[in-house]
Amino acid sequence: MSNSINTTRIAFASFIGTAIEFYDFYIYGLAVAMVIGPIFFPNSDPAVQALNAFLTFGIAFLARPFGALLFGHFGDRIGRKTTLVASLLVMGISTTLIGVLPSYEMVGWVAPALLCLLRFGQGIGLGGEWGGAALLAAEYAPAGKRGWFGMFPQLGPPVGFLFAVGSFLLLSNLLDDAAFREWGWRIPFLASAVLVVIGLYVRMKLTETPVFLKAMQEAKSVRPESVDGTNGAPGGQPVQPFDKLRANGEKVAGANDKRIPLAQLFAHHSKPLVLGALLMVVCYALFYITTVFSLSYGVTKLGIARPDFLGMLCIAVIFMAAATPLAAWAGDRYGRRPVLLVAGSAALLSGFLMEPMLGSGDPVLITAFLSIELFLMGATFAPMGALLPELFPTRVRYTGAGTAYNLGGILGASLAPYIAQQLVQHGGLSWVGGYISVAAAISLLAAYFSRETRDRELA
Repeated sequence: MSNSINTTRIAFASFIGTAIEFYDFYIYGLAVAMVIGPIFFPNSDPAVQALNAFLTFGIAFLARPFGALLFGHFGDRIGRKTTLVASLLVMGISTTLIGVLPSYEMVGWVAPALLCLLRFGQGIGLGGEWGGAALLAAEYAPAGKRGWFGMFPQLGPPVGFLFAVGSFLLLSNLLDDAAFREWGWRIPFLASAVLVVIGLYVRMKLTETPVFLKAMQEAKSVRPESVDGTNGAPGGQPVQPFDKLRANGEKVAGANDKRIPLAQLFAHHSKPLVLGALLMVVCYALFYITTVFSLSYGVTKLGIARPDFLGMLCIAVIFMAAATPLAAWAGDRYGRRPVLLVAGSAALLSGFLMEPMLGSGDPVLITAFLSIELFLMGATFAPMGALLPELFPTRVRYTGAGTAYNLGGILGASLAPYIAQQLVQHGGLSWVGGYISVAAAISLLAAYFSRETRDRELA
């Protein structure tokens, strides 16, 4: 019974942290599509305002790999729990401060400068969050259920997005447009402080993962070197108790390798790092084109009322949440790679639906398109909670999984709304749909050249 309670607590802790952090991250994306441009970049026409706002959106994605490296270093050296608490604090403070920023009219260029700084802070915090949450779930998972447990941090984004959309939808219905632009948009950012306190309480109750504790105990069991540098080994030979050979004879760095995790990652695990980042590209492109860009396009170009489009997104994100456990179960049953190949192929074809469905202006067709794209996002995203941790050994797993995850964000999401805005201005919606298809093709190729990881041992 106690073990069941413990695993339930771990699953909830990995879920609640990502839900809160992604809520923080998404409310900015929604604010970009609605108010950030006029408030922080007022001295330009609406198109330039939108482009500038989307550029500040991309800053956080550039920061996320740095956050993954920073928090990954400490997560691999001192433990997952402490690092996860720190990442949640960085994210929460940055988000809350955005809610009290002065506008451009009040302080001039200082306002957008501070906005960029805090958006960078959001990226640092989220960069350290996902890798730790995924490891928390994967390293506690029972045998044969790593994909299922890896699903819980993957459920955080749709739930966080649902809360983010719900908060803006509620405010849009309660406030007129002037009040929303003046102060109403700040409320979701300020509410983050309360959510962070809840997340911190849950995470402070955690214990360190058994896989990491085992690695630490093994590292401590290495006897100190003797005066002659032989580690006290019989016959004067150095002892390398944790150096092993892979099946192909390639040497794996031992526990007595004192290099920082980043150096070990690039020296020994660059291939899985690159493949993991490319696998993530389609997830990011699907999500941010479907939400941030589509919301902006629907409100400004199609003339759909903001509350109506937010309501469509609320419906669509339910399909993303539904796809997550289905894909996680399939990943445990059939393997991560087959799920990604099937879902990625469907995502490639879905790009051709953008112009006829989103461009139709019909609420039913638009909702259907948003639902299809977010369902496919959930299907490609869910296996990553297990797959990315499975690509790396314990000593560099936090750094490796988090860096791969966030490098994929730079490739697939950092400039996605900005590029989509440019594409739709110069070529139309079909070009934006082509962007989705190209992103899916990149991840499909990465899945094709990847090996199945379902049966790998994490310890």
